[in-house]
Amino acid sequence: MTPLTLNFEIAARDGDARCGRLTTAHGVVETPAFMPVATYGAVRGITPEELRGVGAQILLANTYHLHERPGEELIQRRGGLHGFTGWQGPWLSDSGGYQITSLSNRVEIEEQGVTFQSPIDGRRRLLTPEKTVEIQAALGVDIAMVLDECLPPGPKGDPDAGGRIRAATERTLRWAERCLAARREGGPALFGIVQGGTDNALRRQCARATADLGFDGYAHGGLGLGEDAQARVELVSAANAELPHQHPRYLMGIGRPLDLLDAISAGVDLFDCVLPTRNGRHGLLFTSTGVLRLRNARHREDDTPPDPHCDCSTCANFSRAYLRHLLVGGEMLGARLASLHNLRFYLHLLEESRKRIAQGTFESFRREVRAATEDSQSMAPPMREAD
Repeated sequence: MTPLTLNFEIAARDGDARCGRLTTAHGVVETPAFMPVATYGAVRGITPEELRGVGAQILLANTYHLHERPGEELIQRRGGLHGFTGWQGPWLSDSGGYQITSLSNRVEIEEQGVTFQSPIDGRRRLLTPEKTVEIQAALGVDIAMVLDECLPPGPKGDPDAGGRIRAATERTLRWAERCLAARREGGPALFGIVQGGTDNALRRQCARATADLGFDGYAHGGLGLGEDAQARVELVSAANAELPHQHPRYLMGIGRPLDLLDAISAGVDLFDCVLPTRNGRHGLLFTSTGVLRLRNARHREDDTPPDPHCDCSTCANFSRAYLRHLLVGGEMLGARLASLHNLRFYLHLLEESRKRIAQGTFESFRREVRAATEDSQSMAPPMREAD
C-alpha cells in the first residue's frame, strides 16, 4: 500500500487567493487546481494520455459508484485505481455521501451510517464512516473524503429545515471523528468536510469543529444546490476563516468558470465539476467570450475554430461547422472533441489563475474574465450529478 504522503506549501498570495504545491505519493499538484471527474475511474470518452495532454494533474473518482461496480476488491487486486485505470497521477475519491443521500426514496440515514437500496442489484447495503475509509484505502487513492450527510434544499418556508440541517451537520462531525479513528497507517490522506447549509454561523461552527479534529485538508460540501453565487462566496469565506491556512481547501462539485474564480478569491485550492465534459457532450463549449452553443444552425457553415484564443487540439484542427455536424449526427467524435476543449479551457483558466496570483494581478484577471463571459456563462447552470 502506498505510504501516506501529503504536503502542502503556499508559494504566493494575492489577497485571500493563493497558489501552491500539493505533494502526493503520485506527483505534485500545482494549486489552485481543477480535477476532471472520473466517477467510474474514467473521464467519459477521454484517455489518460489525452488528460495529461490538456493539463490534468489529478482526477476525482467516486467511492459509492466504484463500490457498486466493479467493487473495490477487484480494483485493489489490480493495483488500485493507478494500476486499474492507467492514470498514474494523483487520485482523490469522494466518499459518495452526496450520491447516496440524493437517492431519497431508497435511503435511510441513521447514526450507524447510510442504508440504501442498490440501483445495480436491488439489495440493501449499509455504508458506515468506517467502511468508506476502508473502501477508499482499497482503491489506493491519494486523498480520501470523510462520509458526510449532505441535505438537498427543502421547500421554501419549511419551518423544520433549520433543525434538519443542524442535525445533519452535527452527524457529519460525529462521522468525521469516526473516519479519523478508522484510518490506518499507510492509507490515503483524509479530508474533513464542512457542512451547514446556507447558515453562515453554522458553517463557521462546523469548520471550527472540523479543524479541531485535525485533518490533512478540508472541503466545503453541500453547496451548489440553489444558493446564489455571492452567498456561496460569503459562506466559503466564513468557513475558511476557521480553517487552518496551511492546509489545502477543496470546494466540492462547483461549477462554472466564474464560480471557480470567485472561490479562488476566497482562498480555495481544489475544485471538481462535471460541467466541462457534460456540457461538451451536449454541444456547449466554454470559450474566452462565453458559452458557445454549437448545435445552433448559425454554425452550420462556420469555418472558424471554437475559440481562436484556445491552444487545444480541437481548436487547432477543427471548425465549428465540422463539430456541429458531428454533434448533430450523434457521432461520438464530436462529444470527445468538445469535451477535450472544455477540459482544456478549465485547466488553462486555473493555470492562468496560478500565474496571476504569483504576479499579484489575480483580481484584475477575474474582472477581465467576468466582463468577457458573464452574460453567456450565467446560462450554464451548476451540475453535481455523476459524469
